[in-house]
Amino acid sequence: MFAGLNGWHLVIILAVILLLFGAAKLPALAKSMGQSARVFKGEMKAMKEEDAAASANDAAASTQAPATTALPTQTQNTSADTTAVTPPHDAGTQR
Repeated sequence: MFAGLNGWHLVIILAVILLLFGAAKLPALAKSMGQSARVFKGEMKAMKEEDAAASANDAAASTQAPATTALPTQTQNTSADTTAVTPPHDAGTQR
């Protein structure tokens, strides 16, 4: 059942709850727990509908957007090891 609890364990737990809260407060406690569960369920449903609407809007926007191609970016060499390259001098020409 519940993580190794048998029927007698649950009866004892319910008896302790009855002693702690009293018979008069148990219906109000159950009612408030039911209302909380209903509100939680409604909020979860609203979130799922909101997510579905957002994903539908994203899908519609992506199909309407024109396809763009990514252009390669030009990178600059910023390393400190750069050395100036001088063209070789031809021995036959004079300056």
